[in-house]
Amino acid sequence: MTLERQIQAMRLDGWCVLDNIIPADRLDEIRDRVIASTNRHRNPDAPANIGHVSGFLKYDQSLAPWLADRRLLDLAGALLGRHFRISFTTATINEPGNERGGWHADWPFNQRNAGHVPAPYPDAVMHLTTIWMLSSFTGENGGTLIVPGSHRNDNNPTGNNGVSPDEPHPNELNVTGEAGSVLVMDSRLWHSTAANTSRDPRVAVVVRYAPWWLNLNVLRPGSEDRRILVDETGGTENLVPSLPRDIFDGLPGELKPLVSHWVE
Repeated sequence: MTLERQIQAMRLDGWCVLDNIIPADRLDEIRDRVIASTNRHRNPDAPANIGHVSGFLKYDQSLAPWLADRRLLDLAGALLGRHFRISFTTATINEPGNERGGWHADWPFNQRNAGHVPAPYPDAVMHLTTIWMLSSFTGENGGTLIVPGSHRNDNNPTGNNGVSPDEPHPNELNVTGEAGSVLVMDSRLWHSTAANTSRDPRVAVVVRYAPWWLNLNVLRPGSEDRRILVDETGGTENLVPSLPRDIFDGLPGELKPLVSHWVE
């Protein structure tokens, strides 16, 4: 798929898949490392049978050589503008037996987050969600469920828009793809966790990209914005831990500008 077709797919449908971003001969090693790191640092409050680690780059740099892949950066630049940065890195493993999740749009469009763009929000690309497939995504192992075109709505099921977040959607699609591929979504796109009915974990890392102007301080531990929007209100919000300087110093040069804002 050419860059022009990728841009068209993102604008019309809200998603596309970039194939073969991670070399096939590195996949087994990376997948094993991500599983081990997730087991070591997993969030105890995550839903049952979901391996979840926020700020994953702090704990595991297995994907670092590819997070600034030129094909991905060209697409992100076309949608977000020339200057953008990584806002989240999150390990997400659907383990056998996990339950289907609810329809939602990602931060900053999830209306349940303390820091969000209030609905009705404008029809503009403000954030990208990418899901790095370290296992092949299938209909059995929990390939992400999406509603194509839903990113053009000015609200989503987290905002009481009349669509039940817990019911199947008549237009839903289960995204499939080969290991090593990357699912790219407009963060407004309605999506949900799919049940893993296979015997093996569906291993992925979620990386999100934000334009330079999008305020990420509400995600930062100890920030004034987080104190005002989260601590004082009792609201809930994602938390992205800072990146230690020694970890940052060891990252590939082309990745450093995308994550320098998270350095301790």
